[in-house]
Amino acid sequence: VQLQASGGGLVQAGGSLRLSCTASERPFSNRAMGWFRQAPGKEREFVSVFRWSGGTSTHYADSVKGRFSISGDNAKNTVNLQMSSLKPEDTAVYYCALANRVILSSIRSVSSYSAWGQGTLVTVSS
Repeated sequence: VQLQASGGGLVQAGGSLRLSCTASERPFSNRAMGWFRQAPGKEREFVSVFRWSGGTSTHYADSVKGRFSISGDNAKNTVNLQMSSLKPEDTAVYYCALANRVILSSIRSVSSYSAWGQGTLVTVSS
């Protein structure tokens, strides 16, 4: 499976951006798809994912909760991340990721994700 990410760019603090990620083929029915980010000199960290497992669920890092919103389109194999009230500390390269048959307790772990997109830069100026 290949992941194609789009969106990102430069925005002022308080602004909004939208990221999209599309999988090249239909993943397993039980999967999580979403976003991690990596700032310069820091480790890659969990941001948000959309999980399909029977029903659907959304998951957010505490640092983005209430500001970011993720949605999933099963028919299009796509997830979208709407980022609002952006802060300079949100500046990072954002990576789309896919995990098949991930258990809930591991959903925030980088090692759970087997497919990664190419990364898109989000820069928030103060």
